[in-house]
Amino acid sequence: MDPFQESLQENIGFEGDEDPSTFEEFLDPEEYIDLGHLFTTDRIFSSKDELVEWAKQIAMNAKIFLIITRYQRARTFDRRPYVTLACERGGSVRKYKKLLVDDEEKEIPKKKRGPYGTKKCSCPFKLKGEQMATSENWQLFVHYERHNHKIAVYSHGHAQAARLTEEQLQQTEQFRKSHIKRDRMQGRNTVEEVLRLSAERGYTVFYRNSEDNNVLSDIVVAHSTSIAMLRTWSYVLIMDTTYKTNKYSMPLLECVGMTPTAKNFTVAIAFMCNERATTYRWILQQIKH
Repeated sequence: MDPFQESLQENIGFEGDEDPSTFEEFLDPEEYIDLGHLFTTDRIFSSKDELVEWAKQIAMNAKIFLIITRYQRARTFDRRPYVTLACERGGSVRKYKKLLVDDEEKEIPKKKRGPYGTKKCSCPFKLKGEQMATSENWQLFVHYERHNHKIAVYSHGHAQAARLTEEQLQQTEQFRKSHIKRDRMQGRNTVEEVLRLSAERGYTVFYRNSEDNNVLSDIVVAHSTSIAMLRTWSYVLIMDTTYKTNKYSMPLLECVGMTPTAKNFTVAIAFMCNERATTYRWILQQIKH
């Protein structure tokens, strides 16, 4: 059946007696969003991976996300290698699960879930990449160009959007290997080495000792570029604390600023002895000055 001709109830695939027309996120078939023009291209791709990466990047820029639903690797006498891409919200909720009972396969009803228990809404959007008959290159074709749900306003927080790039993975690995080496400290303790490396790499460090035993209690690290950005865009400052992320079990505070283009930047990080108001006040005073 043509997915555009299905009723709204069948397209959304809700379980139970819910009326899908009451949920504004899903659209009537006549209002399906057409994004096929974004993927209509004469471009020739050198490999399947290049084609998939290009399509996913175009989709991500449009605030939609694609997944691979089918892939044939080998070339046969009547079919060329191909890959099928679909909206991540394609397909429907399975109402039954198959179990093997006494050597017989039976369908057992699944536990009923509400309409927000899944992202699936039978979105018919589909692309197909196929290897050319005369070469090893690939072409992309649009099979169904429309979505039956509203497009996300923001892509932040989505698994695909938050995935690290190859460059970021390499940088993370570099950070992992850059722990302070004892043989390079030349008699300095850990705190002295942190202060030396911070000054060497353009960071400003603020710290204070406990009045009782003169032990380091709080330390704030901020880069000069971050401080300059904060002075320019000081209207929004977000603070968040994580726990037990270090061997000393000290709360780790991260201060984040925001530019007028909705881009975040790290202002400073701080290790705190406690979360009292006086400690937060001291940290903010150091950042301010």
